Amino acid sequence: MKRVLMILTLGFVLISLKAQELPLLKVSKNQKFIVTNDEKPFFWLGGTAWELIHRLTKEEIDLYLTDRAEKGFTVIQTVVLAELDGLNKPNAYGDKPLNNNNPEDLNEKYFELVDYVVERSAQLGLYVGLLPTWGDKFNKKWGIGPEIFNIENAEKYGELLAKRYLSNNNIIWILGGDRAPENENHYSIIRAMARGIKEYDARHLITYHPVGAKKASDFFIDDDWLDIDMFQSGHSRTAKEYNYVLEGKKSGTKRPIINGEARYENIPDRFWETQHYGWLNDADVRVSAYWSMLSGAAGYTYGCNDIWQMYNSSREPVINARTDWYKALELPGSSQLKYLKELFMILPWQQMEFNQSLILNDNPEDESYSLSAIGENRDFILAYTPIGKAMEIDLTKMNSGKVKAFWLNPRSGTILYIGDFETRMPYEFKPWSYGWGSDFLLILVDKDSSYDFSGFSAKASPKF
Repeated sequence: MKRVLMILTLGFVLISLKAQELPLLKVSKNQKFIVTNDEKPFFWLGGTAWELIHRLTKEEIDLYLTDRAEKGFTVIQTVVLAELDGLNKPNAYGDKPLNNNNPEDLNEKYFELVDYVVERSAQLGLYVGLLPTWGDKFNKKWGIGPEIFNIENAEKYGELLAKRYLSNNNIIWILGGDRAPENENHYSIIRAMARGIKEYDARHLITYHPVGAKKASDFFIDDDWLDIDMFQSGHSRTAKEYNYVLEGKKSGTKRPIINGEARYENIPDRFWETQHYGWLNDADVRVSAYWSMLSGAAGYTYGCNDIWQMYNSSREPVINARTDWYKALELPGSSQLKYLKELFMILPWQQMEFNQSLILNDNPEDESYSLSAIGENRDFILAYTPIGKAMEIDLTKMNSGKVKAFWLNPRSGTILYIGDFETRMPYEFKPWSYGWGSDFLLILVDKDSSYDFSGFSAKASPKF
């Protein structure tokens, strides 16, 4: 109870600081990133809260949103017509989203809670990546369904949502819902819903959440309504998140690309296979995030198996959920991503270029694969090692004679200065710990640069 009161109190403080209207978002001029309408870089740090609207009370919603705002999240991804029997099982207040499961007839009482989530998020400085529906409502494939959409009512449903949330600056539309369109009818339904939104709403960005191991552009590469490419790299330690980004950037149609669903914390690794591979943890979260962002993604979405479904011990667990959602908020992965975001916001990260030629040592593409990127002005280099493997870096690519070198500890958010180095030859940098979970980010900056990492300095242990 003390934790709940503390978080809610923090929420009131955040409201007073952020209650001003959030800026609209748009695609950057180079079509690679997302910026605010006044051209400031926007870092998409998302959280999958798919069952937020369907399962939680307002007080529980406040607890979740406030926790995520405090941890530096910027986007909450949630669903109107939810996956877990979201049409026929009512929300926490006994309301279903549609009258007679008709997408053209919204239940006002249910949508008052959707309104609450959108408005409360804005007060806390959060954007809402709002899915009009989960994918089983147009392509059941698996799950509960039922399929209720056709071309006509999908367009009307999109129109109703667009009109309802037109004035809310903090909306990002996400179509799809963990599905691939598999026939022309599926494609037509999605395009009709997009058309219904776009006919009335030219203010908000729109993307598509695909099935695992796919990108939105795999299905809608030439569709004008698709502003942001989104991929789901999925829940596997063998996933190579950087490849989705690199493949997306090869397209002739340029879009920002987001990892919209990556390795979930506290989920069985490759849960769909019969063999047991153990559980994914905070190290998986960090690796998938750093691999995504250093390869050029415009953002990353965190997920937790217990939280997406808002599991508690009185509910049927999905995919072996094992920790009540409000305790799972304390899992380390979600807190550690704040350090990645805060570091990037110090640097001109949207002018950063992925460049593997900076790493000169042997670098096999397995779980140890190191990634590197360099600033457009060649005044900083970032290099990430997932298991603490030494990295030989080509310092000659820098534009100055000397660089300052630092290690970022992604677990604690501390930065350790390790010295100045001349750039006339390569140099090997070796972290102090090795093995799974011993990931580190090497930061090299022009010795005369003004980048200030003092906020990451190691602090003395607190006294109790």
